[in-house]
Amino acid sequence: MSQTRGRYDFCIGLVLAMSSSIFIGGSFILKKKGLLRLARKGSMRAGQGGHAYLKEWLWWAGLLSMGAGEVANFAAYAFAPATLVTPLGALSVLVSAILSSFFLNEKLNLHGKIGCLLSILGSTVMVIHAPQEEEVETLDEMSHKLGDPGFVVFATLVVIVSLILICVVGPRHGQTNILVYITICSVIGALSVSCVKGLGIAIKELFAGKPVLKHPLSWILLLSLTVCVSTQINYLNRALDIFNTSIVTPIYYVIFTTSVLTCSAILFKEWQHMAADDIIGTFSGFLTIIVGIFLLHAFKDVNFSLSNLPLSLRKDDRAANGTLLSTYDSFNDDEESSACLGEMQSTESLSARRNGSLSAF
Repeated sequence: MSQTRGRYDFCIGLVLAMSSSIFIGGSFILKKKGLLRLARKGSMRAGQGGHAYLKEWLWWAGLLSMGAGEVANFAAYAFAPATLVTPLGALSVLVSAILSSFFLNEKLNLHGKIGCLLSILGSTVMVIHAPQEEEVETLDEMSHKLGDPGFVVFATLVVIVSLILICVVGPRHGQTNILVYITICSVIGALSVSCVKGLGIAIKELFAGKPVLKHPLSWILLLSLTVCVSTQINYLNRALDIFNTSIVTPIYYVIFTTSVLTCSAILFKEWQHMAADDIIGTFSGFLTIIVGIFLLHAFKDVNFSLSNLPLSLRKDDRAANGTLLSTYDSFNDDEESSACLGEMQSTESLSARRNGSLSAF
């Protein structure tokens, strides 16, 4: 019975995670469209600290779509471990990349398409070899986990790094370096996932009739989640307003996934009981995702598609056949040109003689 219930929860979590990726991937497009409309109107841009996007209905549509995705994601964490739900966020990369090519005229070349495919394959490998987290069923157990010295040190470092990026690095390099704002969103997101997991346990206990509202941890988690999500929305808007959507989304996914997996490993001790092949499979899947993201980012300005491939292959074949063939061809061309030129001169000379022109001599 427990195995059947576990599989049922697994399927629910899987479906919710996939639907979450679709909603979140679409939300990037709607938000970007709204920000572009504001830029055309001359409003102060979000990347410069403006908040005119609050009056744009397309931005609100994107926010609602993201909200629906986050709700589905929230529910997915309640039914499945974070190491299953988080890697499936790569689907939002694919959704966002495809929609941006249709609605934002952001070209996705062959390298980008291969990068999206590798991201999906890497996520699949990570899901297959995902570590199993320790079962946490009550708020008391969650409170004990959150009080672990390892997690306290991790959370403290996240807060310190975030404050340095927000207060020191962001004002200086946020407009030119894509990693600044995305790193803020990602490391804060690791804490928000922990809050979501704890609130999911609280909701389950609430439905079971337990006095969850009297437990102080419930309100601490809710307040922390509100602060984390607000920070993520603010700096993600800035990143989207300044940089290309097809680049922001995958980089955000890689750093966010790394942060969440690190946080989950520290909080739930997931790696202690993993087999060697699962550890290798998890790292291989994640490295595959990173390679895919690199293809998306490094070659974004290269205009290369399948239609260019035959031409490139012909050029490569000619180069591979050696210089002698090229020299021989050029020699023949020169010889033919000389013959044609001599023939033309002979014809002109004969014509001049017939006309009695002295120029022929």
